[in-house]
Amino acid sequence: MRVHQNLANLPHLSFAVVTSGTFDGVHIGHQKILSHLKETAHQNNGQSVVITFYPHPRNIISQNQAEIKELTTLEEKIDKLENLGIDHLLILPFTAEFSQISPDEFIQKIYIDALHTQKLVIGYDHRFGKNRAGGLEYLLTNNHKYNFTIDEISRHDLENNTISSTKIRNALAEGNIKMANQYLGNEYELRGKVIDGDKIGRTIGFPTANLSLHNETKLIPADGIYAVKITIKTKFYLGMMYIGNRPTLSGNLEKRIEVNIFDFDEDIYQENIQVFLVDKIRGDEKFEGLTQMTNQLKNDEKKAREILK
Repeated sequence: MRVHQNLANLPHLSFAVVTSGTFDGVHIGHQKILSHLKETAHQNNGQSVVITFYPHPRNIISQNQAEIKELTTLEEKIDKLENLGIDHLLILPFTAEFSQISPDEFIQKIYIDALHTQKLVIGYDHRFGKNRAGGLEYLLTNNHKYNFTIDEISRHDLENNTISSTKIRNALAEGNIKMANQYLGNEYELRGKVIDGDKIGRTIGFPTANLSLHNETKLIPADGIYAVKITIKTKFYLGMMYIGNRPTLSGNLEKRIEVNIFDFDEDIYQENIQVFLVDKIRGDEKFEGLTQMTNQLKNDEKKAREILK
């Protein structure tokens, strides 16, 4: 997959099949659009093109609201789209100025002038342009102005629930990892670097890798203990992860992400690792002391190993 950071110097595409959107999470609803995009490009000996935006548009448009946390960082999104077999990814910087582009200008400048789009693949609810005025209805009404055709991707339901990035965020905020993973079509991921901690875990038989996330905009799920899979230098491990402010030890307000890797005893400080959340074991708790906490962690490990079999 070729990644382009702006509209300048784009390659000539013989038959560009294009879609655009934030694609936060690249969930199974998005994957339906991307699958159609790829198939259509293949049928026409063309190229699949995904346009996405960075940073998240809602953090630019809704400046008076709390910052929205991302299901996928830009790095993760690039990897997911590449794994799905997309040919070209165009990342457009989303600024306050860009948000004022009219739907007509968006279509002319990006779809027509920059990409010479032959076919546009669009989800039933996709919006674009100033005040989100553009969408499927707008495109169909004005289609006589364009030299590309339009394919609509209809609503995609899972067990009668419409899939959306918002629903996935809500599931993660509640610690409902199984639901979030079902909607995502894969396990929710955290990427970060292992940093020094206070090493209390190793004194009670549960050494942990303290994770500093690569990107502050990444959504962190609800506090608690999770069964997880870990990759380190392409090697695969099982373990459990803690998210919380350690009320038994200090109760300070700094949230920690700590990973206990099963059957592992190597120095991985400053290593980059990936953690994939499989299921939540329990919420965060305050214990009477280290002995009670250690006994609970033994139970947590047993449950995690059962989940990860």
